This record gives sequence, C-alpha cells and structure tokens, in this order.
Amino acid sequence: MRLAHCERPDGGTFWGVVDAEGGSIRPIHGQFADWAPALTSAIGGKNGIEPGRDALPLGAALPLAGLRLLPPVERNARVVVAGANYGRHLDEFGIAPPRQPFAFLKAMGALVGARDPIRYPPLTSELDHEVELVAVIGVHRVDRANPLASVLGYTVGNDVSARDLQRSGPAGIGMDLMAAKSQDRSTPVGPWIVTRDEFGPDSPALRMTLSVDGDIRQDGSSGDMTWGVGELIRFVDERTSFGCGDLLFTGTPDGVGQGSGRYLKPGQLVEATIEGIGTLSNRVDDKA
Repeated sequence: MRLAHCERPDGGTFWGVVDAEGGSIRPIHGQFADWAPALTSAIGGKNGIEPGRDALPLGAALPLAGLRLLPPVERNARVVVAGANYGRHLDEFGIAPPRQPFAFLKAMGALVGARDPIRYPPLTSELDHEVELVAVIGVHRVDRANPLASVLGYTVGNDVSARDLQRSGPAGIGMDLMAAKSQDRSTPVGPWIVTRDEFGPDSPALRMTLSVDGDIRQDGSSGDMTWGVGELIRFVDERTSFGCGDLLFTGTPDGVGQGSGRYLKPGQLVEATIEGIGTLSNRVDDKA
C-alpha cells in the first residue's frame, strides 16, 4: 500500500492511499499520529487484517493529477540520517569502516517533495547526491527487541550534500554535517511511503539507482548495508527515542560525486529510484 502526503491547489494538505495505476488517491480521515500506529500494528500480519480496508478510515477517491507530492513526513517529526553504512562508499572517501553505526540529525527545512526543485545553496560549489532507503517509524515507542515492527514503511531519499562545506569543520573537531546536509530545500524525499508488508519481515534488499540527466551514477542494493534497518533503529533509539512519523535515512552506496569528481550542476535532472517504492525526479535550481 502507498501512503502519500499531498497538497491541494488551494494549499490544503492531507494524507491518502494511492492507487498509482488508477491515478487516484483516497484521503485518510484523522491525524497521522492516530492512524499510523494502528496501521503499523495491522501490517504486522496479526489476525489476517488487510491494510487499507480495515485499518484506515478512507474518504472518496480524488484524482492524483494536480496534487503536489509533499515529503511523506509530519512537520513535528525528526529526520535521522545514518551514514557510513556501505563499505564501498567508505572506500570512495578513504575512510576505515566504523565499529558501530554513525548517525546525526537533519533539519526539517531541508526536505522537499518528489517533484520539487533542488535548491543549489550559494555557499557550496560541490553539491553531491546520495540515493538512500528511508524507513518511516509508525509507532510512539520502539520495541527494541523487535525494532522492524516499528516501521510503517519505506520511502526514497536523496541526501544531497555540500561536500566542500562538509570538509570545512575545524581541525580536530570533525565534519560540518549541519552545513553539508541541512541546507534549505535541498533533500528530496518520496514519492510516498510503501508499507513494510510489501517487503517481507527482514531489512529490505532492494536495487537503488541514481541518474543525472539519464547517466546512472549510483547502482547498488540496500542489501549491502553494513547494519540493517532494525540494527540502525535500535542503535539510534538507545540514544534518542524515535517517535511516530520520524524518518531514518539508512546510508548510500558508492557512486557519489565525491568519488568521481562529477558534482551536480544547475539545470540537471536528478532521478533516484528504489525498486518497489518509486522515483524522485528533481531538477537542480540555480544558486539561490
């Protein structure tokens, strides 16, 4: 099942269940914090509940055309990014594999939707791309003994990064990840959440690709993560508790511009795809 966060032409927003083939969406009545935990529990396979029919209060179908696809997240949620989670990506940076996961927070203002432009921040000249599987937490409290049960579903992220700003941290202190990863309107997420029942009980192994003007730059699998989704959730939750609606970026495979020297340029079309979920299609704006 696909869950989208949409904006109407009049500016009103809502969540809904998408029928991609039919080009329609059925609005979900109620607040995300109320229906998401019920749906997350239902898709655990208990009692044969069929998600969408029994777990959600749905309205009449609307045409999907003409609606803006927003980032599939509530404004009060948090965005957690796990890095250094693919061995070959670490090779691009000349970094030794860490002994435990590595994570940090991204500003909500960095997120844009699946068809929105990517803002080119004026402080950087090395804008880079990172296709990532993003897990969406669907419960108010994670069960650390079974962390995957807390996942409502998965979406696609492109953790666009300013590499020169990332390297600009003071000597002896480390990378400046706030400047590199939280630039306003630079991180596409979407196009929707696909509920976890469509991927089996384990951390998903899905093909992930990213192209720039049709040229494939990244081509990997989420099955190559050093730490799977459940391990990352447990690691983060032990340090700062996840809440309902929080996003967890899970790392990127090799092929980023830092390794090749091919950074993003204004006007380029960046398409990030994860099998079974969908595609982000975003054009890079002029510097602003």
